[in-house]
Amino acid sequence: MILIAGSANLDFVVRAHHIPAPGETVLGQSFQTFPGGKGANQAVACARAGGAMTHFLTGLGADAFALPLEASLRDAGVQLHAVRPEGQPTGTAFICVSDAGENAITVAPGANSSLRPAHLPPLQGFTHLLMQLEIPLETVQAYAQAARTAGMAVVLNAAPARALPQSLLDVVDVLIVNEGELAALTGPFGELAERMAMLTLPTLVVTLGARGCVARHHGVLYEQSAFAVDVVDSTGAGDTFCGALLAAWSAGTDMAAALRRASAAAALACTRMGAQSSVPTVREVDQFLHNHPQP
Repeated sequence: MILIAGSANLDFVVRAHHIPAPGETVLGQSFQTFPGGKGANQAVACARAGGAMTHFLTGLGADAFALPLEASLRDAGVQLHAVRPEGQPTGTAFICVSDAGENAITVAPGANSSLRPAHLPPLQGFTHLLMQLEIPLETVQAYAQAARTAGMAVVLNAAPARALPQSLLDVVDVLIVNEGELAALTGPFGELAERMAMLTLPTLVVTLGARGCVARHHGVLYEQSAFAVDVVDSTGAGDTFCGALLAAWSAGTDMAAALRRASAAAALACTRMGAQSSVPTVREVDQFLHNHPQP
């Protein structure tokens, strides 16, 4: 059983020809709202794309913005543990998506910032804890230490990018980052392999966008190419990768197959609008893999 602790946001998404530069105004083509937040996205992906029994701890406001988030998690089969701090609104994210499928995101954390160490539920029965960095860092540190003490595997998606204390990295079993997040931890200089070597965790996964991903798992290096798809919206694709990857690991799938499955789920997510709304089902991932024996 998997516990995910992290953010839940209602995403306000504008589609535009291109993402505006500083000081530039562009006319949008469409506007929609979608359930989002890195933690909630990964919880939905873990349950829907991975078929894993998933619990999710987050902060929500006592407002209308929380309702679509609760419905999305419920529909995916996620067991919600909601903290509702008085006076704090549900988190929101403002996203511009270009015609090329690229995005720019600004997050107002709201209730996500109020998640505290004391809010961690009893850990009996959980085998894995997955977190991100859209909740307070001291909370992430406390949850990671508690999970390590309880004998759980600690998985951290170190996003958004920031430097991290060694005390946190010391209790992380699996670190998942993209290239920018890796640079925040190691510095931007040197080849990818050199920068990966600076981090001595048991498992390190680096996502490379359209170039796929690479992982070092107990000293063995794995590479996985990306699946070619027509990108509609890349929002949530990285979160889908994280959730699907953890679900596969927790089911005993070997590293190579887990990376391939997570990459397929992320590719499918890029073909649809929204974050949680784009997460595929287990059956869709199975069918995609059957139809795409390579890469």
